[in-house]
Amino acid sequence: MKTFIIAEAGANHNKNFNQALKLIDVAKEAGAGAVKFQTYSSETLYSKNTPDFAGYKNINQLIKDIELPREWQKDLKQYCDEQNIEFMSTPFDEQAVDELVGLGVKRLKIAGFESTDWRFVDIVASTGLPLIISLGIGFKKEYLDIINTITNNYNNDVTLLHCNNAYPTPIEDINLNTIPHLLKNTNCKIGLSDHTESTFTPSLAVAMGATTIEKHYTLSKHLPGPDHPFAVEPHELKQMIDSIKLTETMLGEIKGEYSQSEVNFIKARRSIVAKSNIKIGDILTIDNITTKRPYLEGNVAASEWFNILGKKAAKNYNIDDFIS
Repeated sequence: MKTFIIAEAGANHNKNFNQALKLIDVAKEAGAGAVKFQTYSSETLYSKNTPDFAGYKNINQLIKDIELPREWQKDLKQYCDEQNIEFMSTPFDEQAVDELVGLGVKRLKIAGFESTDWRFVDIVASTGLPLIISLGIGFKKEYLDIINTITNNYNNDVTLLHCNNAYPTPIEDINLNTIPHLLKNTNCKIGLSDHTESTFTPSLAVAMGATTIEKHYTLSKHLPGPDHPFAVEPHELKQMIDSIKLTETMLGEIKGEYSQSEVNFIKARRSIVAKSNIKIGDILTIDNITTKRPYLEGNVAASEWFNILGKKAAKNYNIDDFIS
Protein backbone atom coordinates (compact mmCIF):
# COMPACT_ATOMS: atom_id res chain seq x y z
CA MET A 1 0.00 0.00 0.00
CA LYS A 2 1.49 3.34 -1.06
CA THR A 3 -0.50 5.64 1.23
CA PHE A 4 0.81 5.95 4.79
CA ILE A 5 -2.23 5.53 7.07
CA ILE A 6 -2.01 6.93 10.60
CA ALA A 7 -4.77 5.57 12.84
CA GLU A 8 -5.16 8.41 15.35
CA ALA A 9 -5.98 6.90 18.75
CA GLY A 10 -5.35 10.24 20.44
CA ALA A 11 -7.01 10.34 23.85
CA ASN A 12 -9.48 7.55 23.06
CA HIS A 13 -7.66 5.18 25.43
CA ASN A 14 -9.65 6.79 28.28
CA LYS A 15 -6.65 6.19 30.57
CA ASN A 16 -7.31 2.46 30.33
CA PHE A 17 -4.14 0.59 29.32
CA ASN A 18 -5.99 -2.46 28.00
CA GLN A 19 -8.19 -0.14 25.92
CA ALA A 20 -5.03 1.39 24.47
CA LEU A 21 -3.76 -2.07 23.53
CA LYS A 22 -7.10 -2.88 21.94
CA LEU A 23 -6.85 0.29 19.85
CA ILE A 24 -3.48 -0.91 18.57
CA ASP A 25 -5.00 -4.28 17.67
CA VAL A 26 -7.83 -2.56 15.77
CA ALA A 27 -5.41 -0.36 13.80
CA LYS A 28 -3.27 -3.36 12.88
CA GLU A 29 -6.27 -5.44 11.81
CA ALA A 30 -7.62 -2.58 9.69
CA GLY A 31 -4.33 -2.30 7.79
CA ALA A 32 -2.99 1.01 9.13
CA GLY A 33 0.71 1.75 8.89
CA ALA A 34 0.91 3.46 12.27
CA VAL A 35 -1.12 4.03 15.41
CA LYS A 36 -0.67 7.42 17.04
CA PHE A 37 -1.33 8.64 20.55
CA GLN A 38 -0.78 12.14 21.99
CA THR A 39 1.68 13.11 24.72
CA TYR A 40 0.70 16.20 26.69
CA SER A 41 0.12 17.45 30.23
CA SER A 42 -2.52 19.90 31.39
CA GLU A 43 0.13 22.00 33.14
CA THR A 44 2.13 22.62 29.94
CA LEU A 45 -0.66 22.67 27.35
CA TYR A 46 -3.05 25.37 28.63
CA SER A 47 -2.61 28.35 30.88
CA LYS A 48 -4.48 28.02 34.16
CA ASN A 49 -6.26 31.24 33.15
CA THR A 50 -7.82 29.71 30.01
CA PRO A 51 -11.51 30.67 29.63
CA ASP A 52 -14.20 28.25 28.42
CA PHE A 53 -14.37 28.04 24.61
CA ALA A 54 -15.89 26.02 21.75
CA GLY A 55 -18.22 24.29 24.18
CA TYR A 56 -15.39 23.13 26.45
CA LYS A 57 -15.62 24.03 30.13
CA ASN A 58 -12.77 23.85 32.62
CA ILE A 59 -10.35 22.87 29.86
CA ASN A 60 -7.47 22.25 32.28
CA GLN A 61 -9.40 19.56 34.14
CA LEU A 62 -10.60 18.06 30.86
CA ILE A 63 -7.01 17.67 29.66
CA LYS A 64 -5.97 16.26 33.04
CA ASP A 65 -8.70 13.63 32.75
CA ILE A 66 -7.65 12.43 29.26
CA GLU A 67 -3.87 12.89 29.13
CA LEU A 68 -1.79 9.81 28.33
CA PRO A 69 0.07 8.39 31.34
CA ARG A 70 3.62 8.87 30.14
CA GLU A 71 4.85 5.71 31.81
CA TRP A 72 2.75 3.79 29.25
CA GLN A 73 4.72 4.99 26.25
CA LYS A 74 7.55 2.46 26.42
CA ASP A 75 5.12 -0.44 26.79
CA LEU A 76 2.84 0.86 24.03
CA LYS A 77 5.77 1.16 21.65
CA GLN A 78 6.96 -2.33 22.55
CA TYR A 79 3.49 -3.73 21.90
CA CYS A 80 3.33 -1.92 18.54
CA ASP A 81 6.74 -3.37 17.64
CA GLU A 82 5.45 -6.86 18.49
CA GLN A 83 2.37 -6.30 16.33
CA ASN A 84 4.51 -4.92 13.47
CA ILE A 85 2.78 -1.54 13.37
CA GLU A 86 4.59 1.77 13.84
CA PHE A 87 4.14 3.55 17.18
CA MET A 88 3.70 7.31 17.02
CA SER A 89 2.70 9.98 19.48
CA THR A 90 2.30 13.71 18.97
CA PRO A 91 4.46 15.67 21.43
CA PHE A 92 3.03 18.86 22.93
CA ASP A 93 5.96 19.95 25.11
CA GLU A 94 9.75 19.72 25.19
CA GLN A 95 9.75 16.80 27.63
CA ALA A 96 7.47 14.82 25.30
CA VAL A 97 9.85 15.43 22.39
CA ASP A 98 12.80 14.11 24.42
CA GLU A 99 10.80 11.11 25.63
CA LEU A 100 9.69 10.08 22.15
CA VAL A 101 13.13 10.53 20.61
CA GLY A 102 14.50 8.43 23.48
CA LEU A 103 12.03 5.68 22.64
CA GLY A 104 13.34 5.58 19.10
CA VAL A 105 10.28 6.76 17.17
CA LYS A 106 10.77 6.96 13.40
CA ARG A 107 9.12 10.36 12.94
CA LEU A 108 7.40 13.15 14.85
CA LYS A 109 4.03 14.79 14.28
CA ILE A 110 3.25 18.45 14.98
CA ALA A 111 -0.44 19.09 15.68
CA GLY A 112 -2.44 21.73 13.82
CA PHE A 113 -2.73 24.23 16.64
CA GLU A 114 0.98 23.86 17.47
CA SER A 115 2.06 24.30 13.84
CA THR A 116 1.84 28.08 14.20
CA ASP A 117 4.13 28.03 17.25
CA TRP A 118 7.48 28.65 15.58
CA ARG A 119 9.34 28.14 18.89
CA PHE A 120 7.91 24.65 19.32
CA VAL A 121 8.19 23.74 15.62
CA ASP A 122 11.88 24.62 15.81
CA ILE A 123 12.33 22.38 18.87
CA VAL A 124 10.71 19.42 17.12
CA ALA A 125 12.54 20.01 13.83
CA SER A 126 15.90 20.20 15.62
CA THR A 127 15.65 16.45 16.32
CA GLY A 128 16.38 15.85 12.64
CA LEU A 129 13.60 13.27 12.42
CA PRO A 130 11.10 13.24 9.55
CA LEU A 131 8.22 15.59 10.35
CA ILE A 132 4.51 15.39 9.69
CA ILE A 133 2.89 18.78 10.23
CA SER A 134 -0.83 19.44 10.33
CA LEU A 135 -1.55 22.93 9.08
CA GLY A 136 -3.32 25.11 11.62
CA ILE A 137 -6.29 27.41 11.16
CA GLY A 138 -6.23 28.40 7.48
CA PHE A 139 -3.32 28.25 5.05
CA LYS A 140 -1.11 31.33 5.18
CA LYS A 141 2.20 32.45 3.74
CA GLU A 142 3.74 31.95 7.19
CA TYR A 143 3.67 28.20 6.62
CA LEU A 144 5.88 28.52 3.58
CA ASP A 145 8.28 30.62 5.66
CA ILE A 146 8.56 28.07 8.46
CA ILE A 147 8.87 25.15 6.04
CA ASN A 148 11.72 26.92 4.27
CA THR A 149 13.37 27.56 7.65
CA ILE A 150 13.05 23.89 8.65
CA THR A 151 14.38 22.52 5.38
CA ASN A 152 17.23 25.04 5.27
CA ASN A 153 18.30 24.61 8.91
CA TYR A 154 17.62 20.94 9.60
CA ASN A 155 17.01 19.23 6.24
CA ASN A 156 14.03 17.31 7.63
CA ASP A 157 11.83 15.09 5.51
CA VAL A 158 8.57 17.10 5.75
CA THR A 159 4.99 16.02 5.05
CA LEU A 160 2.30 18.70 5.33
CA LEU A 161 -1.22 17.57 6.19
CA HIS A 162 -4.06 19.71 4.94
CA CYS A 163 -6.35 20.02 7.92
CA ASN A 164 -9.54 21.71 9.03
CA ASN A 165 -9.29 22.06 12.79
CA ALA A 166 -13.01 21.90 13.57
CA TYR A 167 -14.06 18.74 15.39
CA PRO A 168 -15.94 17.38 13.51
CA THR A 169 -15.29 19.16 10.20
CA PRO A 170 -18.41 19.86 8.09
CA ILE A 171 -18.11 18.32 4.62
CA GLU A 172 -18.49 21.73 2.97
CA ASP A 173 -15.45 23.01 4.88
CA ILE A 174 -12.93 20.28 4.09
CA ASN A 175 -11.75 22.11 0.93
CA LEU A 176 -9.77 19.26 -0.63
CA ASN A 177 -8.68 21.55 -3.48
CA THR A 178 -6.07 22.77 -1.00
CA ILE A 179 -4.13 19.53 -1.61
CA PRO A 180 -3.10 20.28 -5.23
CA HIS A 181 -2.49 23.89 -4.15
CA LEU A 182 0.02 22.69 -1.54
CA LEU A 183 1.60 20.27 -4.01
CA LYS A 184 2.12 23.14 -6.42
CA ASN A 185 3.42 25.68 -3.91
CA THR A 186 5.70 23.59 -1.67
CA ASN A 187 8.41 20.99 -2.10
CA CYS A 188 6.85 18.83 0.61
CA LYS A 189 4.87 15.63 0.49
CA ILE A 190 1.20 16.37 1.11
CA GLY A 191 -1.45 14.48 3.05
CA LEU A 192 -4.70 14.97 4.93
CA SER A 193 -5.55 15.02 8.61
CA ASP A 194 -9.25 14.29 8.28
CA HIS A 195 -11.73 15.37 10.93
CA THR A 196 -14.85 14.81 8.85
CA GLU A 197 -17.15 11.99 9.89
CA SER A 198 -16.98 10.46 6.41
CA THR A 199 -14.88 7.42 5.50
CA PHE A 200 -14.99 8.57 1.85
CA THR A 201 -13.04 11.82 2.32
CA PRO A 202 -9.57 10.18 2.58
CA SER A 203 -10.02 8.30 -0.71
CA LEU A 204 -10.81 11.57 -2.48
CA ALA A 205 -7.71 13.11 -0.91
CA VAL A 206 -5.54 10.24 -2.17
CA ALA A 207 -7.00 10.70 -5.65
CA MET A 208 -5.92 14.35 -5.44
CA GLY A 209 -2.34 13.54 -4.49
CA ALA A 210 -2.30 12.90 -0.73
CA THR A 211 0.29 10.32 0.33
CA THR A 212 -0.43 10.35 4.09
CA ILE A 213 -3.84 10.06 5.75
CA GLU A 214 -4.53 10.61 9.44
CA LYS A 215 -7.93 9.72 10.91
CA HIS A 216 -9.25 9.58 14.48
CA TYR A 217 -10.75 6.25 15.47
CA THR A 218 -12.35 4.73 18.54
CA LEU A 219 -13.64 1.44 19.85
CA SER A 220 -17.10 3.02 20.14
CA LYS A 221 -18.54 6.47 19.49
CA HIS A 222 -20.57 6.06 22.68
CA LEU A 223 -17.59 5.92 25.04
CA PRO A 224 -17.14 8.95 27.34
CA GLY A 225 -14.63 11.55 26.21
CA PRO A 226 -14.41 14.52 23.84
CA ASP A 227 -12.93 12.72 20.80
CA HIS A 228 -15.08 9.60 20.55
CA PRO A 229 -18.21 11.07 18.88
CA PHE A 230 -16.47 12.25 15.67
CA ALA A 231 -14.03 9.31 15.41
CA VAL A 232 -14.65 6.32 13.15
CA GLU A 233 -15.37 2.92 14.66
CA PRO A 234 -13.30 -0.22 13.86
CA HIS A 235 -15.43 -1.38 10.92
CA GLU A 236 -15.37 2.15 9.49
CA LEU A 237 -11.58 2.36 9.81
CA LYS A 238 -11.28 -0.92 7.90
CA GLN A 239 -13.75 0.35 5.28
CA MET A 240 -11.78 3.58 4.91
CA ILE A 241 -8.46 1.79 4.40
CA ASP A 242 -9.99 -0.69 1.95
CA SER A 243 -11.39 2.24 -0.03
CA ILE A 244 -7.96 3.87 -0.15
CA LYS A 245 -6.44 0.61 -1.45
CA LEU A 246 -9.15 0.53 -4.13
CA THR A 247 -8.41 4.16 -4.99
CA GLU A 248 -4.70 3.38 -5.39
CA THR A 249 -5.56 0.49 -7.71
CA MET A 250 -7.85 2.72 -9.76
CA LEU A 251 -5.22 5.46 -10.04
CA GLY A 252 -2.75 2.98 -11.54
CA GLU A 253 -0.17 4.46 -13.91
CA ILE A 254 -0.35 6.91 -16.81
CA LYS A 255 -2.05 4.95 -19.57
CA GLY A 256 -0.11 4.17 -22.74
CA GLU A 257 -1.90 2.37 -25.58
CA TYR A 258 -3.90 -0.60 -24.34
CA SER A 259 -4.36 -1.91 -20.83
CA GLN A 260 -4.14 -5.69 -20.45
CA SER A 261 -7.92 -5.91 -20.03
CA GLU A 262 -8.49 -4.07 -23.33
CA VAL A 263 -6.43 -6.37 -25.55
CA ASN A 264 -9.34 -8.71 -26.31
CA PHE A 265 -11.49 -5.75 -27.32
CA ILE A 266 -9.18 -4.23 -29.92
CA LYS A 267 -11.34 -5.68 -32.69
CA ALA A 268 -14.18 -3.40 -31.60
CA ARG A 269 -12.27 -0.48 -33.11
CA ARG A 270 -13.16 0.59 -36.65
CA SER A 271 -11.39 0.02 -39.97
CA ILE A 272 -11.73 1.81 -43.30
CA VAL A 273 -13.93 -0.23 -45.68
CA ALA A 274 -15.17 0.06 -49.24
CA LYS A 275 -18.48 1.91 -49.48
CA SER A 276 -18.85 0.87 -53.14
CA ASN A 277 -16.93 -1.27 -55.61
CA ILE A 278 -13.45 0.19 -56.13
CA LYS A 279 -11.07 -0.55 -58.98
CA ILE A 280 -7.32 -0.46 -58.83
CA GLY A 281 -6.13 3.12 -59.41
CA ASP A 282 -9.40 4.75 -58.25
CA ILE A 283 -9.00 7.76 -55.96
CA LEU A 284 -10.27 7.04 -52.43
CA THR A 285 -12.91 9.62 -51.49
CA ILE A 286 -15.78 10.05 -49.04
CA ASP A 287 -18.03 8.64 -51.80
CA ASN A 288 -16.35 5.23 -52.09
CA ILE A 289 -14.98 4.53 -48.58
CA THR A 290 -16.40 4.68 -45.06
CA THR A 291 -15.60 3.30 -41.59
CA LYS A 292 -17.01 0.21 -39.86
CA ARG A 293 -16.10 -2.24 -37.13
CA PRO A 294 -14.04 -4.35 -36.60
CA TYR A 295 -10.38 -3.52 -36.69
CA LEU A 296 -8.19 -6.45 -37.79
CA GLU A 297 -4.44 -6.55 -38.14
CA GLY A 298 -3.48 -5.49 -41.66
CA ASN A 299 -6.49 -3.19 -42.11
CA VAL A 300 -6.20 0.55 -42.39
CA ALA A 301 -7.47 1.85 -39.04
CA ALA A 302 -10.25 4.43 -39.00
CA SER A 303 -7.82 6.79 -37.27
CA GLU A 304 -5.98 7.03 -40.62
CA TRP A 305 -9.07 8.45 -42.37
CA PHE A 306 -7.64 11.85 -43.22
CA ASN A 307 -4.32 10.34 -44.31
CA ILE A 308 -5.89 7.92 -46.81
CA LEU A 309 -8.32 10.32 -48.52
CA GLY A 310 -7.00 11.20 -51.99
CA LYS A 311 -4.76 8.14 -52.23
CA LYS A 312 -5.06 5.66 -55.17
CA ALA A 313 -6.45 2.18 -54.57
CA ALA A 314 -3.67 -0.41 -54.86
CA LYS A 315 -6.13 -3.23 -55.65
CA ASN A 316 -9.75 -3.93 -56.46
CA TYR A 317 -12.28 -3.87 -53.61
CA ASN A 318 -15.89 -4.99 -53.35
CA ILE A 319 -18.41 -3.31 -51.05
CA ASP A 320 -17.51 -3.86 -47.36
CA ASP A 321 -14.00 -5.11 -48.15
CA PHE A 322 -11.41 -3.84 -45.69
CA ILE A 323 -8.96 -1.36 -47.17
CA SER A 324 -5.50 -2.80 -46.59
